[in-house]
Amino acid sequence: MAGGSGTRFWPLSKETHPKQFIDILGTGRTLLQQTFERFRKIFPLENIFIVTGLAYKQITLDQLPEIPENQVLLEPHRRNTAPCVAYATHKIKSICPDANFIVSPADHLIINELSFLEVISKGLVFAAGHTALLTIGIKPTSPQTGYGYIQINTEDEISSAFNGFKKVKTFTEKPDLEMAKIFLESGEFFWNSGIFIWSAKAISEALEVNLPEVNTLFENKNAVYNTVDEAAFIENAYSDCRNISIDYGIMEKAENVYVVCADFGWSDLGTWSSLYEHSTKDANGNVITSSNTLDYNLKNCIVKVPEDKLVVLNGLENYIVVETDNVLLVCPISEEQEIKQIVNQVKMLKGGEYI
Repeated sequence: MAGGSGTRFWPLSKETHPKQFIDILGTGRTLLQQTFERFRKIFPLENIFIVTGLAYKQITLDQLPEIPENQVLLEPHRRNTAPCVAYATHKIKSICPDANFIVSPADHLIINELSFLEVISKGLVFAAGHTALLTIGIKPTSPQTGYGYIQINTEDEISSAFNGFKKVKTFTEKPDLEMAKIFLESGEFFWNSGIFIWSAKAISEALEVNLPEVNTLFENKNAVYNTVDEAAFIENAYSDCRNISIDYGIMEKAENVYVVCADFGWSDLGTWSSLYEHSTKDANGNVITSSNTLDYNLKNCIVKVPEDKLVVLNGLENYIVVETDNVLLVCPISEEQEIKQIVNQVKMLKGGEYI
């Protein structure tokens, strides 16, 4: 899934060039490219599909020249993750009705790739043998308020062959700090990674039962997938489809939901503080990407500014400082959850050129 706008990484991430297409980590590869290369280690090229916005077709093909154009699924409108999954499910079923597949965001950080791929491989074996919806839960290391949580049924062990696989008891949206602390102490809650593994059969049945109005729009009634009529069909489907997430539409309602509990160094890189957490820091706890920055009495800040501009910072602590071609953002890290609202206000007051 590579169609998000990455609003919380504004102003570096903008609607015309969101974070999945940016080398946020400074590795020389964008997040989309890193995700593709990660899965390429265990899947053949012809089994990898990218779902993204129509506006991002060319940048996707430019960044992934190995991917054939017919494996880039283009969403004409943003409708959240449930329509994205429905589209991909019916597309894949038209090619291989018995497929088992993974749904993964294109913009996550995975530190221990070997461990991650082992979990994925084991999850595929589980999906092949169970009509179930499997998600990956991440062992929490701190009381994060920016993640959703999965509560496991601690008494339900599937089998010795699937150690660490648990039945899901509840899904919980992003909690406040006090509740997140309770979750962490209980040992029953895991971060919701947003990575799913299932068979075409299992997800098709879940769509039919829980989101019939969405599923009907994407059903391959007239064998349009992989034909010249697919684009027009998808335009009509998305025009009529409501905005709904796969978590809310399917995972929170279905009875056959399981989680594999894992710990492979994961972050959804959804915020500037998450990038700060996973970046190398100087002696004062700062992450400064430009060599043309002079800092005085700067502590625990993340600074991302152009190399061709001298930037002098004095006396800041726990701040985000980001400059792009036409925007400068200075914001306390503690208030970064307001960035999404700020972007909406900027669009309303100043127009779309800044977002």
